[in-house]
Formats: sequence, C-alpha cells, structure tokens
Amino acid sequence: MDVSRFLDPKNDIAFKKIFGSEKNKDILIHFLNDILLFEGNKKITEVKFLGTILDADIASKKESIVDVLCKDKNGTQYIIEMQVDPTQGFEKRAQYYAAKAYGRQPNRGKEGKYSDLKEVIFIAIADYKLFPNKEDYISRHVILDKKTYEHDLKDFSFTFIELPKFKKKRVEELNNITEKWCYFFKHAKETTLDGYSKIIGEDLIIKKAYEALDQFNWSEDELITYEQELKRIWDNKAVEDYKLERAKAEGKAEGIKLGEAKGKAEGKAEGIKLGEAKGKAEGKAEGIKLGEAKGKAEGKAEGKAEGKAEGKAEGKAEGIKLGEAKGKAEAKKDLAIKLLKSELSVETIAEYTDLSIQEVLNLKNSVK
Repeated sequence: MDVSRFLDPKNDIAFKKIFGSEKNKDILIHFLNDILLFEGNKKITEVKFLGTILDADIASKKESIVDVLCKDKNGTQYIIEMQVDPTQGFEKRAQYYAAKAYGRQPNRGKEGKYSDLKEVIFIAIADYKLFPNKEDYISRHVILDKKTYEHDLKDFSFTFIELPKFKKKRVEELNNITEKWCYFFKHAKETTLDGYSKIIGEDLIIKKAYEALDQFNWSEDELITYEQELKRIWDNKAVEDYKLERAKAEGKAEGIKLGEAKGKAEGKAEGIKLGEAKGKAEGKAEGIKLGEAKGKAEGKAEGKAEGKAEGKAEGKAEGIKLGEAKGKAEAKKDLAIKLLKSELSVETIAEYTDLSIQEVLNLKNSVK
C-alpha cells in the first residue's frame, strides 16, 4: 500500500519550518506572490523576517505572537497565520495584529512622518469556516469608501483562505497555482508519492514545499516537537469537546428542570381552571337543588296560607249563606205565626209564606 510520507503543513511546527525559515524563504516569497496575485513590478523578490512578538507586555499569550512576520524591500509588512482551532473573533484578532505591526514601524518616532508608514498585508489560512455566509474559499478585504467604493485608505488588506470551502480532492481538478497551494494545505499529509509526482509537475517551489514536509528530511528532535504540537492540538480538542458535552448535559438538565417547572405551572393553571369549572357545575347543581327545596317549602307555606285564607273566605261565605237561609226560614215562620192569628186558612198561609202545609200545621199546633 502506498502510504503518505508527508507531514501536515497545518501543524504549527511544520508551517513555520516551511514559511518561517531562512532556508525556505523562496517558498514564502512564491507563496505571497501566488496568493496576492502579484505580477510584474509588484512581485516580491526579497523579504526580511521580523520578530513575531507583536506585544512584549503579553508575549506569554498566543494572541500576541504571529506565525510569520516579514517585510519586503519597500517596507511593506506581511503577516501569515495558520489557524487550525476555531477561534471566536479571529477576524478582530487579524485587525489587531495588523494594527500592532503598523504602529510599531521603526519610522514612527519623533523624526518620522505619518506619510512614511508602510502597508500591512494579513494572510490567514483557516481550517474552519470563518465566514459561513460566503461561498468562495478565498476572500480579499480592503478599506473602501462606503458610498463610492473608492480605495483611498490603502495601508491595510486582509486575505482569508477557508480550507473547508475548498472542495477539490483530485490533482487533475486543479486549474491554477492558488488551487495547488490550497490542495497542499488541505491534502499534503494524505498525498502519496504517485500523487506527489502529479501535483508538482514542473513547479519547483511546490516540489520544495513537499520536500520540506517529507518526514525523512526531519531530524528526530524536529519530529518529537512536531508530535508534541499534534498532542497539544488533540488535548485542546479533547478539552473543548468535554466542555461542549458538559455544556450540552447541563443545558439538557436545565431544560428538563425548566420544562418540569413550566409543566407544573401549566398543570396547576389547568387544574385550577378545571376545578373552577367543576366547582361551578357542582355549585350550580347544588343551587338548583336548594332552590327547588326552598321553592317547594315556600310554595307549600304559601299554598297553606292561601288555602287557609281561601278556606276562611269560603267558610265565611258559606256561614253568611247559611245564616241568610236560616234567617229567611225563621222570618217565614214568624210571618206564618202572625197570619195564623188572623184566622187565615192553613193553605193560604202556606202559599203566601212558601212553607209547606205541614210546616204551617206544625206552627199552628206549637202556638196553641
């Protein structure tokens, strides 16, 4: 099996060996010209390496140290960064690096002029997506007039290469030197000797870059340092993965807790609502029952009172009627007695008083 013998150029140690050493300065120069599309008089022919510590006060922090810093014969400074680990705010860090390099130029002293300040060009190769909304794997940023888009402020420019957006996997697909560099960064450690022969073609600089990655050209100490850097990357990733998983677990637990609390609150509210409805229904039923009982009692009492009153009235009327009848009967008898004294016949008195002949005879016998 044809196994790759090339190391990973994204490794900090390998990257600096290729692009940050005097021995391989020609690789750096060609890389800058190829990526920045410099041609003719703009082509870089020589560079001088500068100290990579941009802020001595915080030199112990990675944020104060760039991977490669150099300047050309015109004084233009170039910052080249390889960024493997996703870093929040890296685009701001890029501007910070550029501003620091711009501000520390030797001619900034009392006798220097602002007009003597030289351009700073920042290049970053990122192994993650810096700008998710952009489709192209390479983006170039300069300062433009917001209205006219004129390029008046020319001392800062930023070029970002986002390797995950570079999709070509076969050497035959590569169309230009920029794509060859991107392929180099993304696939060098997987490149076999057969693939190596195809990709370099007649390009001696790409060939030299691969040779610088050939592990057989590294000393034992260099390989140990390379492996230590790999371990650092893996350890950092393990820590970040642990933090992520822990955050997910804590978030899940908190979500469950909040969900339970919300569920209880909603359940309580729903229970109250159902309880109110049930209470209203039961209260209504009980009210109807009590109302019916009260209505019956009141109706009974009222009926009794009305019956009593009606009975009294009827009794009174009947009494009056009976009294009247009795009075009439007695009046007839009194009249019949008076008429008997006038010696009228029994038949005549009976007809006149509306009494029977027998009743008149009984009255006649009672008065003798």
